[in-house]
Amino acid sequence: MSRFLPADHDKGDETTVGGYEAVHARPAALDAADGFPYSIARLADSLGDDPRGSYGAYLLFLRWRRIGEEGVEGHVETEYLEFADSREAALEKLGAWPLTRAQELQTRRNELSKLIGQLRPKRSMPSVEPAASSDSR
Repeated sequence: MSRFLPADHDKGDETTVGGYEAVHARPAALDAADGFPYSIARLADSLGDDPRGSYGAYLLFLRWRRIGEEGVEGHVETEYLEFADSREAALEKLGAWPLTRAQELQTRRNELSKLIGQLRPKRSMPSVEPAASSDSR
């Protein structure tokens, strides 16, 4: 069920990924070039002894269905975009990214996915000859 929460502009800059989340109390959303609506989530993974930082943060774009029952239909994710020694610091750095930069990444990811799909050889089903019947009626 949806609920209306008024924006609280004292919580941040709504033109950034993290600021939008803070101001509107929900993830940012966008209409992408492929015609689908997406939500933007910030996530971080532990990287162990990676020299760039102990944690890497990335964006996950959730693609929502346009037709039928409401729900997530797919997703696109980025590589690690920001690094830090704590999960919170990596997410904060990524949260400072402008929404326009996040949308550009999403568009490039979708274009790359389409290109990869076009480059993959089409798989054809091998023809199968019917087995000879050993039935001697």
